[in-house]
Amino acid sequence: MKIELITTGYFYADGGAMFGSIPKTAWERRYPANEDNTCVLAMRSLLVTTDGGKVILIDNGVGNKHLKQLSYYKFFDLKDLSDELAKRNKSLFQITDVVLTHLHFDHCGYTTFRDEESKELFLSFPHATHWVSRAQWDNCLSPNPLEINSFFIENIWPVADVTELKLINEDTSLCPEIDLRLYNGHTPGQIVPYINTPEQTLVFAGDVIPLAPHVSPEWISAYDTYPVTSYHEKVRLLEEAASEGQAVVYCHDAYTPCTTVKRVSDFYKTDRKIMI
Repeated sequence: MKIELITTGYFYADGGAMFGSIPKTAWERRYPANEDNTCVLAMRSLLVTTDGGKVILIDNGVGNKHLKQLSYYKFFDLKDLSDELAKRNKSLFQITDVVLTHLHFDHCGYTTFRDEESKELFLSFPHATHWVSRAQWDNCLSPNPLEINSFFIENIWPVADVTELKLINEDTSLCPEIDLRLYNGHTPGQIVPYINTPEQTLVFAGDVIPLAPHVSPEWISAYDTYPVTSYHEKVRLLEEAASEGQAVVYCHDAYTPCTTVKRVSDFYKTDRKIMI
């Protein structure tokens, strides 16, 4: 099995929003901000090629359909996934499975593209099975007021016509090497893929733990719609990661892509940096 991390671009997010009730005097020691109090965030995807022939893409970034509407975030260094896959000797048509951790614009925007002439929407990965949790699908179609600006129906609606759309209601195995588990808090029904290798399990934590400093369970983003639930779900993920020696991928951390974690008394901390 081959595992490759792809950074699809970067954007700026307000530091206060990223760390919620945690004072800046505390969080700025662990994650930098500029004079506008904004932090650089990455958008990471994971490409997994299994011995059984599956080519799995986990998340796919913001795409390019809504950049004008999202100008506040000042996206930069955006990469075209077609080009990034070509660098890895793959094409959009070879992707067998697309796992969308959740349907916020910065995680699923490349799922579809708009033809410049006809203005029609098409799937970017036409031969792929698309994996989404049913709770997140329903939430996207009827979003709560706190999340309504995080969804663009154009990013996901064409997937409804795909025969192999997989809406999951519970923890599921995608293939022998990859388990898909459901976590709530940031948004209902977020999928966290667990990639099991002989050496170590890799946890693509998504926005359950978006940045390495969020390993502290009480450091919860203001973007999380159910913060108390987020706290307990983070502890659930971290407890297993610490006890089993799992490596956690931080999909938005521009400086620390992946580490193991350790428990020290009642606290969790990042431990060894892991190269992918």
